[in-house]
Amino acid sequence: MLAIGVAASVTIASLIIAGHLLAIRFEPYIREQAIKYLEKRFDSDVQIATLRVRLPHISPLKLALQRGRGALARVEGEGVALHHRTESASRPLFMMKSFAFEVDLGTLFDKSKTVRSVTVDGMEINIPPKAQRPDFDEGADDSTQTGVLIEDVVITNSILTIIPKDKDKDPLEFDLHRVHLMSAGKNVAMKYDATLTNAKPPGEIQSKGVFGPWAAGEPGNTPLAGQYDFKDADLGVFDEIGGILHSTGMFEGNLDSITVHGEASVPNFHLKSAGNPVPLTTRFDVLVDGTNGDTILRPVIGSIGKTRFTTSGGVVDNKATGHRSISLAVSMPAGNIRDVLRLAMKGDPFMDGTLSLKAKIDIPPLGGKVKQKLLLDGNFEISQARFLQSKIQDQIDTFSRRGQGRPKDPQIVDISSGLAGSFKLENEVMTFRALSFAVPGAGVDLAGNYNLSRDEIDFHGTVRLQAKVSETFSGWKRWALKPIDPFFSKQGAGTLIRIQVTGSSKEPQFGRDRGK
Repeated sequence: MLAIGVAASVTIASLIIAGHLLAIRFEPYIREQAIKYLEKRFDSDVQIATLRVRLPHISPLKLALQRGRGALARVEGEGVALHHRTESASRPLFMMKSFAFEVDLGTLFDKSKTVRSVTVDGMEINIPPKAQRPDFDEGADDSTQTGVLIEDVVITNSILTIIPKDKDKDPLEFDLHRVHLMSAGKNVAMKYDATLTNAKPPGEIQSKGVFGPWAAGEPGNTPLAGQYDFKDADLGVFDEIGGILHSTGMFEGNLDSITVHGEASVPNFHLKSAGNPVPLTTRFDVLVDGTNGDTILRPVIGSIGKTRFTTSGGVVDNKATGHRSISLAVSMPAGNIRDVLRLAMKGDPFMDGTLSLKAKIDIPPLGGKVKQKLLLDGNFEISQARFLQSKIQDQIDTFSRRGQGRPKDPQIVDISSGLAGSFKLENEVMTFRALSFAVPGAGVDLAGNYNLSRDEIDFHGTVRLQAKVSETFSGWKRWALKPIDPFFSKQGAGTLIRIQVTGSSKEPQFGRDRGK
């Protein structure tokens, strides 16, 4: 009996000693495995400032008897930095302010390990430019095999930074409040649920989708796809426009190149210079280059009020200046001129009609406000135009009566007009290379400038009338002017007169051009 008691005591003592030794071994082994996982997973050199392992409250004897099975140790780390082994950039690929996870001690020495949940706070991901990214054999599975499956990751207060090639440019930064990743195994795309605030324009973005697997040697090739809901984005942070934006859509691609399909609406879109709100909606396909921020529109289909339009082009890096510029092509086949004027001008629109427009829009990388550097080049046609201010429309009606040789005909009223022309806008001055205006019985061909900032018109050209000069009057004047008809009947017109138009868009002044 004594021998049995001694043997039992020795066995128990041995188990207690084994439990203590096992507990002592756990902490350095967990640290070693955590570093090894990060090194292999991201092909990087790893530094961890602090790593703490909190063992469960369990007796060494029980720990030894169960060989750690079912005992969860909490691992906490701080000050983590990962530098890719072949990356020369000063910024680390990853930084983590802190992380924590729990691990079953009984699985630590297994070939395959599963970690149910990891939490990370203050994570920074820095994506270097393409030319500075290391070459890496993505097929080298053996060198990157970790044997660890992480089922769930929650990341808070993180920043994704895409570093431009030009060191003088600011990097693209995306603040991510909370990211939830699920089933983050090797070579398996992770499901995610993310919440972030967009910097400019400010607004909340909710996004769900899949991310990965992580491309260790070429992070920009890491695939992603999902859907987003961008709410309450305040466009008022920009100099020239205002309104509250709401956009939803889907995207796919990788960190370098993302294709976005979506819709956006701004119920109260307006130009600050005019202040008239107009509902704006768009449907778009956009290609975003994450390496430099270039955005290609292909195309955008939108509407301002009841007016539909399409836009293609992009926001691209200007190689000559090193700054970003905007270049767009706009097509508006049958727009409502009221919608366009309401957006562009203060007060109520002065004209109604159908607008057909094709134009190129360029905003070069210059200083000053958008309207001061806006460049336009295109052509337009307005049909069935009627002026909504009675003073202007009365002049148009009178012009048509005289052109038809019926100056007193009361039935010629509320005449519709037609306008067409080609134009170029630069430095807030619209130059019309050709501008034609027509009403029944008369036509005007002009060229000249319209200063938008001062609302000043300066046009010169010709008036062609169907009627002869004498026929534009009634009574005794008609007979008195007949002798001069031959002097104005030129080029197939009953009357051809050189004119000028000055004044403003609200009060144009028509007169004879004496300098011609």
